[in-house]
Amino acid sequence: MNPEHAWFTHDRFGMFVHWGLYALAARHEWVMSREQIPQGEYDKYADYFEADLYDPREWAQAAKNAGMKYVVLTTKHHDGFCLWDSQLTDYKAPKTPYGKDAIAEYVEAVREAGLKVGFYHSIIDWHHPDFTIDAIHPHRGQPDVAEQNAKKDMAKYRTYLHGQVRELLSNYGQIDYIFFDFSYPGGRLGSDFPGKGKEDWDSETLMAMVRELQPSIIVNDRLDLPGDLVTPEQYQPAGPMMVDGKPAIWEACQTLNGSWGYDRDNNDYKSVDLLVRMLVDGVSKDGNLLLNVGPTGRGNLDPRAIESLAGVGEWMRLNSRSIYGAGHSDHQAPVDCRYTQVGNRLYLHLFAWPMRHVHLAGLAGKVAYAQFLHDASEIKFTEVDPDQQAQNTTPGGQPAGTLTLQLPVQHPAVAVPVVELFLR
Repeated sequence: MNPEHAWFTHDRFGMFVHWGLYALAARHEWVMSREQIPQGEYDKYADYFEADLYDPREWAQAAKNAGMKYVVLTTKHHDGFCLWDSQLTDYKAPKTPYGKDAIAEYVEAVREAGLKVGFYHSIIDWHHPDFTIDAIHPHRGQPDVAEQNAKKDMAKYRTYLHGQVRELLSNYGQIDYIFFDFSYPGGRLGSDFPGKGKEDWDSETLMAMVRELQPSIIVNDRLDLPGDLVTPEQYQPAGPMMVDGKPAIWEACQTLNGSWGYDRDNNDYKSVDLLVRMLVDGVSKDGNLLLNVGPTGRGNLDPRAIESLAGVGEWMRLNSRSIYGAGHSDHQAPVDCRYTQVGNRLYLHLFAWPMRHVHLAGLAGKVAYAQFLHDASEIKFTEVDPDQQAQNTTPGGQPAGTLTLQLPVQHPAVAVPVVELFLR
């Protein structure tokens, strides 16, 4: 790993922000494609994009309070609308009633909060006149698609794409992370339409430019080329992720409610304890969590998102040392538990609360002290003789090398209790 990227695997937890014109539609960030909305009709959202409550300092503070260490904002999503003052298009925030460069304010606010700055940038663009219509394009159902595509020139779009990335990586100082989205080479979408991959984006040239402009930047894996990390989306990997048989840096991209953009009527919000378990699960497998919020059309965070972030933040306030700088442990965790480890400190996360005892395989003679992390209260433990039979009030019947923790009956008042084990 590049030493300049060490912050990423240490910090483990970041905020994803999907915000753009689709927030006014308030029914998923892919609304233009899902509903096959013609460009002329979709343009009305730019006419009413006032964003009068947009305050990226509030976003940054919410991220910081949640225990997040970096933020990644959509500079442009698939609809092609740009949040910065691009000199290559008028389809941008400064040309709306909002009237300003939203990215400049965002970068300043995130830096002020001491967080790392990330950009999401869509390499797809349904607005650009030379971006060919394909299986996910909003105009795919129109009767004259072939005639329209015959007049389009992807070479011109590539020039535009590269030019906009150059603007973003040249005009805002150091950018720590760029998340490109996304490639879908031939047949991946199960359609008769051809997909788009590295040739369509000229990904090698684009990647070389990114490295030249921002030598220390982290780049994801969605240019149809290997990047610095892999990015599983909306699922939790079963174990540490591998690429070509070698451990990979990875980051799970997850939503609060299944939608990336603001989705007013979607109430399928994950509970705080589930969000915490997702974070812990990822770190236990050497991964990060990039957790998304979708601000409203006025630019403020949805109260439901604020509540979720505050709940995770309360857990992180007491338990973050089992997350920051932590990773996979070679010790085998019990059922319904996860281990993370930092040096000689092993952290046992209890996803389900046991009845008084939890048995830790292979740790007999290896633990000097145990305590709950949230309040530093001691936890007693015993090392059971493997020949001892379980009977009456005495537990037993465990394999040799088992250490048994003695827990209270009541679940501690934290979403996921953590036991800190000091190894000898």
